[in-house]
Amino acid sequence: MNGTDILADTNAIIYFVNGNDCMKPYRNNCFNVSIISEMELLSFPAITESETNRIKAVINKCIEINIDTAIKEKTIELRKKYSTKLPDSIIAATAICRGLKLVTADKGFSKIEELNLQLIEPVM
Repeated sequence: MNGTDILADTNAIIYFVNGNDCMKPYRNNCFNVSIISEMELLSFPAITESETNRIKAVINKCIEINIDTAIKEKTIELRKKYSTKLPDSIIAATAICRGLKLVTADKGFSKIEELNLQLIEPVM
Protein backbone atom coordinates (compact mmCIF):
# COMPACT_ATOMS: atom_id res chain seq x y z
CA MET A 1 0.00 0.00 0.00
CA ASN A 2 1.30 3.44 -0.83
CA GLY A 3 -0.07 6.76 0.37
CA THR A 4 -2.15 7.50 -2.70
CA ASP A 5 -4.62 4.74 -1.85
CA ILE A 6 -5.29 5.99 1.68
CA LEU A 7 -7.17 8.85 3.27
CA ALA A 8 -5.42 10.03 6.42
CA ASP A 9 -7.76 11.04 9.23
CA THR A 10 -7.03 14.18 11.23
CA ASN A 11 -5.29 12.28 14.02
CA ALA A 12 -3.16 10.34 11.52
CA ILE A 13 -1.94 13.62 10.06
CA ILE A 14 -1.07 14.88 13.55
CA TYR A 15 0.95 11.70 14.15
CA PHE A 16 2.59 12.11 10.74
CA VAL A 17 3.53 15.75 11.42
CA ASN A 18 4.95 14.78 14.82
CA GLY A 19 6.96 11.90 13.36
CA ASN A 20 5.14 9.17 15.27
CA ASP A 21 6.27 5.71 14.15
CA CYS A 22 2.66 4.58 13.55
CA MET A 23 2.77 6.65 10.34
CA LYS A 24 6.20 5.36 9.29
CA PRO A 25 4.79 3.37 6.33
CA TYR A 26 3.60 6.66 4.79
CA ARG A 27 6.64 8.86 5.35
CA ASN A 28 7.85 8.68 1.76
CA ASN A 29 4.44 8.95 0.12
CA CYS A 30 1.83 11.57 -0.41
CA PHE A 31 -1.63 10.63 0.79
CA ASN A 32 -5.17 11.90 0.50
CA VAL A 33 -6.64 14.30 3.03
CA SER A 34 -10.18 15.58 3.41
CA ILE A 35 -10.67 19.32 3.43
CA ILE A 36 -12.42 18.71 6.78
CA SER A 37 -9.17 17.43 8.30
CA GLU A 38 -7.34 20.51 7.08
CA MET A 39 -9.95 22.74 8.70
CA GLU A 40 -9.81 20.74 11.94
CA LEU A 41 -6.01 20.81 12.05
CA LEU A 42 -5.60 24.51 11.37
CA SER A 43 -8.41 25.72 13.62
CA PHE A 44 -7.16 24.46 16.99
CA PRO A 45 -7.37 27.51 19.28
CA ALA A 46 -3.89 27.07 20.79
CA ILE A 47 -2.03 26.21 17.58
CA THR A 48 1.32 27.97 17.25
CA GLU A 49 2.69 29.54 14.10
CA SER A 50 5.38 26.86 13.96
CA GLU A 51 2.77 24.08 14.20
CA THR A 52 0.66 25.79 11.55
CA ASN A 53 3.63 25.93 9.20
CA ARG A 54 4.50 22.25 9.77
CA ILE A 55 0.90 21.16 9.16
CA LYS A 56 0.62 23.29 6.02
CA ALA A 57 3.90 21.84 4.71
CA VAL A 58 2.48 18.31 5.03
CA ILE A 59 -0.95 19.19 3.64
CA ASN A 60 0.64 20.91 0.63
CA LYS A 61 2.21 17.54 -0.30
CA CYS A 62 -1.12 15.72 0.04
CA ILE A 63 -3.95 15.17 -2.39
CA GLU A 64 -6.72 17.33 -0.93
CA ILE A 65 -10.28 16.12 -1.47
CA ASN A 66 -13.14 18.60 -1.40
CA ILE A 67 -16.76 17.77 -0.73
CA ASP A 68 -18.75 16.97 -3.86
CA THR A 69 -22.34 15.81 -4.32
CA ALA A 70 -21.52 12.11 -3.90
CA ILE A 71 -19.63 12.77 -0.65
CA LYS A 72 -22.45 15.00 0.59
CA GLU A 73 -25.08 12.32 -0.06
CA LYS A 74 -22.96 9.55 1.50
CA THR A 75 -22.31 11.79 4.54
CA ILE A 76 -26.05 12.20 5.09
CA GLU A 77 -26.58 8.45 4.74
CA LEU A 78 -23.77 7.58 7.19
CA ARG A 79 -24.81 10.17 9.75
CA LYS A 80 -28.39 8.86 9.75
CA LYS A 81 -27.33 5.21 9.88
CA TYR A 82 -24.52 5.43 12.47
CA SER A 83 -25.20 8.71 14.37
CA THR A 84 -21.61 9.82 13.81
CA LYS A 85 -20.36 13.36 14.26
CA LEU A 86 -20.60 15.45 11.10
CA PRO A 87 -16.82 15.79 10.53
CA ASP A 88 -16.31 12.04 11.00
CA SER A 89 -19.23 11.32 8.66
CA ILE A 90 -17.69 13.55 5.98
CA ILE A 91 -14.26 11.91 6.35
CA ALA A 92 -15.76 8.41 6.20
CA ALA A 93 -17.92 9.33 3.22
CA THR A 94 -14.88 10.74 1.44
CA ALA A 95 -12.98 7.48 1.90
CA ILE A 96 -15.94 5.38 0.78
CA CYS A 97 -16.79 7.52 -2.28
CA ARG A 98 -13.18 7.64 -3.46
CA GLY A 99 -12.44 3.96 -2.75
CA LEU A 100 -9.73 4.79 -0.22
CA LYS A 101 -8.63 3.05 2.96
CA LEU A 102 -9.12 5.33 5.98
CA VAL A 103 -6.06 5.39 8.24
CA THR A 104 -6.96 6.54 11.74
CA ALA A 105 -6.43 5.92 15.44
CA ASP A 106 -10.13 6.62 16.09
CA LYS A 107 -11.79 3.28 16.88
CA GLY A 108 -15.21 4.96 16.53
CA PHE A 109 -14.93 4.52 12.77
CA SER A 110 -15.07 0.73 13.28
CA LYS A 111 -18.86 0.79 13.43
CA ILE A 112 -19.11 2.02 9.82
CA GLU A 113 -19.43 -1.27 7.96
CA GLU A 114 -18.92 0.19 4.48
CA LEU A 115 -15.54 1.67 5.41
CA ASN A 116 -12.22 0.14 4.42
CA LEU A 117 -10.43 0.90 7.69
CA GLN A 118 -6.88 0.64 8.93
CA LEU A 119 -6.56 1.42 12.63
CA ILE A 120 -3.18 2.66 13.75
CA GLU A 121 -1.71 2.58 17.25
CA PRO A 122 0.33 5.66 18.09
CA VAL A 123 3.71 4.90 19.63
CA MET A 124 3.97 6.70 22.93
